[in-house]
Amino acid sequence: MSLVGKEFHWLLSVSAGFIMCKIVYDLTGAISPFLFKGYTRLDDKTRVEWKNRGFSTFHAVVVADASLYLLVGSDLFCDGSRAESVINRTSPFSDTILGVSTGYFLADLAMICYYFPALGGFEYILHHGLSLLSIVQSLVSGQGLIYILMVLFSEITTPFVNLRWYLENASLKNSKLYLFNGVALFFGWLVARILLFIYFFYHMFIHFDQVKKVFPMGFCTLLTVPPVLSMMNLFWFTKIAKGMVKTLAKSRHNR
Repeated sequence: MSLVGKEFHWLLSVSAGFIMCKIVYDLTGAISPFLFKGYTRLDDKTRVEWKNRGFSTFHAVVVADASLYLLVGSDLFCDGSRAESVINRTSPFSDTILGVSTGYFLADLAMICYYFPALGGFEYILHHGLSLLSIVQSLVSGQGLIYILMVLFSEITTPFVNLRWYLENASLKNSKLYLFNGVALFFGWLVARILLFIYFFYHMFIHFDQVKKVFPMGFCTLLTVPPVLSMMNLFWFTKIAKGMVKTLAKSRHNR
């Protein structure tokens, strides 16, 4: 594919991601009154966040499934499947996923800034900013895609986070679904955002001869952004663990 063709593909993918967010945002607002009768009684700010979490959930499911396929289901990163080193492997489908994710992060970051701090504080701006920097660099350079996909797969925990928020605002914190979701969130976060990041750093270590050949800005990003994200994940994991313990203790007390 020519450079002009790639640029058009990237633009189309980013636009698709942005449009996807708008469509799901509107659909969430349209169907929510039928799924939760108390939706119409929510204040305006809560309804905005309700719809915002709708498209963040949709994005998470799409990119996590696509990342899992590219990392495990396809032969893109299999040993000996391509002439390029593992750090330089890309495909039209992988570029599409990175473009769609870029569109999502741009849309979500714009909403976070516009409604700040209702949809999240500075930690969300930092998280989205670092994510955008990493994704765009990988998309344009064609390098480090395997690591971007590992991080995008960690978005699989987002539906559990959002479901917990939905249940809280629907006054269902005492339900069994809230309890089961909390346990699923704990183990999902442990696997996707703690253990996977440990493997991430291990993979970088054993392939460091290839990693150091990444262009200078990308190399610096690989050495700095993942540790920051992992520290943020660890911080949030401690809060999730405390919340799960509290919920389990409360559930036992109510029996």
